[in-house]
Amino acid sequence: MRRAAWSALLACALSATAAAERLTLDEALAAVSAAHPDRRVAESELALSRADREQAASRQDFSLFLDGSLRRGRQPDDDWKPDNIGRIVARKPLLDFGRSSQAVAAADQEIAARQAALFNVENLRRIDIMARYFDVLLADQQYVVDNEFMTVAYLDWDKARERFELGIGSRPDLLRLEAFYQDWRERRSASQLRMRSTRQKLTHTIYRPGKLPTELVDPELKDNARPLPEYESLLPWVMARNPRVLTLQAQAGAADARLAAVRAERNPTLDAEVIGGGYSRESTTRDELSAGLVFNIPLYQGRRVDARMERERAQKERSVAELEKLKLDLADTLLATLQEIEWLRDSSRPAAGKQMEYRDWALERARAEYELELKTNLGSSMAETQAAQLRHKQVEYRLALALARLEALSGGSLPPVEGAQ
Repeated sequence: MRRAAWSALLACALSATAAAERLTLDEALAAVSAAHPDRRVAESELALSRADREQAASRQDFSLFLDGSLRRGRQPDDDWKPDNIGRIVARKPLLDFGRSSQAVAAADQEIAARQAALFNVENLRRIDIMARYFDVLLADQQYVVDNEFMTVAYLDWDKARERFELGIGSRPDLLRLEAFYQDWRERRSASQLRMRSTRQKLTHTIYRPGKLPTELVDPELKDNARPLPEYESLLPWVMARNPRVLTLQAQAGAADARLAAVRAERNPTLDAEVIGGGYSRESTTRDELSAGLVFNIPLYQGRRVDARMERERAQKERSVAELEKLKLDLADTLLATLQEIEWLRDSSRPAAGKQMEYRDWALERARAEYELELKTNLGSSMAETQAAQLRHKQVEYRLALALARLEALSGGSLPPVEGAQ
């Protein structure tokens, strides 16, 4: 009966227009690869980097174009005559002494940076989905707790009201119990609203707008007991594999390559060229077909090259500074995450477990006393038991999120632990 009543309350808490469904954590995490806006932004940046590489590589491509002019000219003691020119020109760059190769190298580094950034987005989305999933489960459990306490408060107030009507008890005591009941009723109403809002946030996170799940399966979270390496051995692993570190390292490498490409603008270029032409006026200085090598040697370019080089140096310095700052932050974050996991495992989990053990014992005792009509605190014991379960879930969910953050810091995988099974 209690299960059926809970299902009915949950159905009332959710919008009638929302499509109900049952959802597991694995199904929710599968949405990491869905076309969420965060992922699409990262994918579009990767596509831009790949397009930039194609553009850089195309500098060595063969080109074919039509060149022509319509004009009239005259010679001394002669009339004006047409002097039209039409030419087909084929040109292939042969050597640019580093311009193209360094531009391609810079584009390759940018692609690597965007790939690492996309992987980081996937890690962050995984953590976000887990957090929103746990929020729903905690909101549901909080509603159960508040509803239990509200029911107990209502029964106490109702009994006092009946006694007051019979002339037993005082009005201040009655008002106190009614105020206590109204407080719990307010909390229960707020919990009911959170049930809906947390579900909507979850559906948006997994990119299923309008499909609010009625029931979420409580995950087993077997990885919460996995062994972890020490901070000293994990730190170099994180520094070598963290996606944000890889992104900034690739961006610094791209700045180096762009700097070399800009510096190469001072070098000469050599192209092969074939021209086929037609002319309205014959001349011994014009060829219908010609082929040759075209070279260009820059002699003076003003401050254009120097200014671009200064810009790339500044870009690299910014990337290097951001990388150094990130490594400092990662060291602090890694230590804080490991300490949080240790605290949850060694302190919070045992405390929550003992609280659940005690509340289960107290509930069984209250049931026995209720059946023997010795006491009538069964409702309070049930509410306290639900609160203990809520505390236990909070610890396990927080531990799972801390481990997920640790994996994200480590690039998606942790190093093996010696002696672990």
